[in-house]
Amino acid sequence: MTTPPSSRSARRSTGEPSGTKPSRAGRNLPKAIGVGVGLGAVVLASLIFRKEIFLGVVIVAACFGVWELRGGLAQGKINVPLVPSMVGAIGMLVASFVDGGQALTVTFGLTCISLLLWRMADGLHDAIRDIAGGIFVAAYVPFLASFAILLLREPDGAGRVFVFLIVAICSDVGGYAVGVVAGRHPMAPSISPKKSWEGAAGSALFCVIGGIATVMLILGGTWWAGAIVGLALVLSATVGDLIESTIKRDLGIKDLGSVLPGHGGFMDRIDSLLLSAPLAWALLALFVPTT
Repeated sequence: MTTPPSSRSARRSTGEPSGTKPSRAGRNLPKAIGVGVGLGAVVLASLIFRKEIFLGVVIVAACFGVWELRGGLAQGKINVPLVPSMVGAIGMLVASFVDGGQALTVTFGLTCISLLLWRMADGLHDAIRDIAGGIFVAAYVPFLASFAILLLREPDGAGRVFVFLIVAICSDVGGYAVGVVAGRHPMAPSISPKKSWEGAAGSALFCVIGGIATVMLILGGTWWAGAIVGLALVLSATVGDLIESTIKRDLGIKDLGSVLPGHGGFMDRIDSLLLSAPLAWALLALFVPTT
């Protein structure tokens, strides 16, 4: 039987070979698992050995995210200046690591000013649109990602980052597993057709269990603090995923990138993490303060 053109184009957009059968959730599952395990190993090793290595991992992910989001916006004729976006992304993350939240705020402000001046130097035609796009990219990717670095700066920073990442991953794993097996009722069919209410329930269950286990075992916190972190992060992770899906739907593209086989681009992997990072930082500071 001849493969419909829409199926062939979908495979091309995800980088799958024509003979590969995707899973019910639309992924090449073996590739997705392999890439996911590889990324997890890199993050785990960086947190175990040196905090500076994890900073480097986040810088690479954020720069890829900026590049991909900038490319996606360009398809909507929003031309975000490249140089100040990349320099600002690196500056925000390094400043957060070196001097904390105040340095992050100052660096974000300087990034916005540099985007304004850089774009104005190219002329005023559509400048407001491009400047607004640049500020959005700076706020959405490196600014939010910097909260993971603020977690890292704490005396038990590696443990806090572990909690944040594990709970956020539980949202993806729980939603994917339950959604594939039992997903029947779409949550937002016009934005993300494969996301179901059953999958959201699976995400919530996995996140609460992951939050309780990691907060108690890694940080020595209470079970209820872990439950609050889990419930909060399942909401932020779900909203983060829907926001990126909305951006892609509005731009008329399937994925913002294709560098990660079975996943798409870096933005397709860090979308739920970006909104979850500031929430995890705030909740852990409030309910599991450092001693």
